[in-house]
Amino acid sequence: MTATRAMIQGLYAITDASLLPPAQLLRAVEQALRGGAALVQYRDKSPHTERRLKQASQLKQLCDRYSVPLLINDDLALARACDAAGVHLGQGDSKLRQARAELGPEAIIGITCHDSLSLALEAQQAGASYVAFGRFFPSLTKPDAPSAPLDLLVRARSQLQLPLVAIGGITVDNAGQVISRGADAIAVVHHLFSSSDIEQRARDLNSTFDSF
Repeated sequence: MTATRAMIQGLYAITDASLLPPAQLLRAVEQALRGGAALVQYRDKSPHTERRLKQASQLKQLCDRYSVPLLINDDLALARACDAAGVHLGQGDSKLRQARAELGPEAIIGITCHDSLSLALEAQQAGASYVAFGRFFPSLTKPDAPSAPLDLLVRARSQLQLPLVAIGGITVDNAGQVISRGADAIAVVHHLFSSSDIEQRARDLNSTFDSF
């Protein structure tokens, strides 16, 4: 197993500004980290540049204490400014090759591939660290995102050497369906951060890997 694949394995916690007001963000993410989150992505599409830099920098310090990589959603400049481990890109975001050139060979660069194996194969050629497929289940965070079939993970596992991240409506109850088909990591937003006990929810999500 490559170092990157070993790193991108388990619970991938993604923040959401609507779920986590500024006063709650650090505490909530630390709970997820105590529960075993293996990767954290800071996602905030707001135009508040100074606030986003402050939050990202605080999250970087927090993640460093737990030896967990922090990725920034779709913002190369912010990733550089807070010295994040990398970025996550959507298909409409900054080009992957540009991100690799700017952030360097050690950066973790992931990209959303929705329900497309061909996009994932292109991303692998362009230097992605991992690819994300989904949504696999109804999503409260992105209800209009295109759905992806579960067998996509099986096909991707046979053709890709990259870690596979599954996203979209993943819960403790259905996580096994994507893990059993080849997902290395499960990206969770609402089911994690809407919980009244984030640390325990993170532990429960991580425990779904134990049977595979």
